[in-house]
Amino acid sequence: MPLLHHGGIESSAVWLTLSIALTALVYLRGWFHLRSTSTNVISAWRAISFLLGLLLIWAAVASPIAALDHELLTVHMLQHLLLMTLAPPLIWLGAPFMTLLHGLPRQFVDKVIGPLLHSAPVQTAGGTLTQPALCWLATAAALVGWHIPALFTLGLQSEGWHLAEHASFLAAGLLFWWPVVQPWPSVSRWPELSMILYLFLATLPCDILSGFLVFCDRVVYPVYFASSRPFGISALDDQQCAGALMWTVVTVVYLVAAAVLTTRLLSRQSFREDELAQSELRGSQVAQKVLQSLEAL
Repeated sequence: MPLLHHGGIESSAVWLTLSIALTALVYLRGWFHLRSTSTNVISAWRAISFLLGLLLIWAAVASPIAALDHELLTVHMLQHLLLMTLAPPLIWLGAPFMTLLHGLPRQFVDKVIGPLLHSAPVQTAGGTLTQPALCWLATAAALVGWHIPALFTLGLQSEGWHLAEHASFLAAGLLFWWPVVQPWPSVSRWPELSMILYLFLATLPCDILSGFLVFCDRVVYPVYFASSRPFGISALDDQQCAGALMWTVVTVVYLVAAAVLTTRLLSRQSFREDELAQSELRGSQVAQKVLQSLEAL
C-alpha cells in the first residue's frame, strides 16, 4: 500500500488550519471580553502561552514541515513531541476554559455548553479521566501503541488513521499534563511531591522506546525505505536521530516541569516555616510583656 498522497495531506491541512485559527479567534475574543468586564483578568502571558500552544499544534499537523512526516521518521517524531510534550502544557497554562467560554456566544454557552458541563455524566467522566494513574496509562499506551510497526505503517498509509493518530497523541498529552498544571476549574487533589514522581515515571516508556530506536542496528519501520531520502540521510541514521530527539526533548521538558514543582514546593514550605517562626516570636514577646507586668506588681 502506498504512502499518503500530498493532495490528501494538503486538504486536511487546510481545514485543520482553519479550525486552529477559529479557536485562536474565539480565545482572543474571550480574553479581550474578560479584560473589559472583569477584575479577574487572565494575564497576558497566559494568552501568549495558549496561542503558542495552538501554533505548535498547527506546526505538527498542518504546516509545510508536517508534510515531511512520511519522508523522515525524525519529522514524525517531532510531530509526536509537539502534540504530546510541548503544546499541551502551554494550552493548559493559558486557562482555556474560562477564556473560551467568554469567547463563545452567550446563548450557546447558557443553553448548550453550560448544561453539558454540569451534567452528571460529564462530571463523572471528568473526575475519572483526570486521575493521574489513568492519565499516565493513556499516555504510555498512545506512545507505545502507535510505535508498533504495524500501527505505525497504517498511520502513514491511511489519511483517516493518520488523523486519528495525531488526535490520540494530542488527547493523551492533554490528559497527561492535566494533573501537573491543574488548569481551572480543577482543584489540586494530589501532593506536588507525587507529581514529581509522576513525571519521573513518565520518562520510563519514553526512555525505553527512544533507547531502542537509537541503539537498534536495523530499520524498525521498513516503510521509510520507500522515502525519497531528503537531505541524503539514510533510514537508519534517520531512525537514530528520531530516537535521540525524543530522548532529549522529553528529558529536558519533564526535568524543567519537575524543577518548577520542586521550587514551588520548597517556597511554600519556607513560607510556612517563616510564618511559624513569626508566630513563635510574637508569642515570646507577649509572654515577656506578661512577665514584666507581673514583676511591676
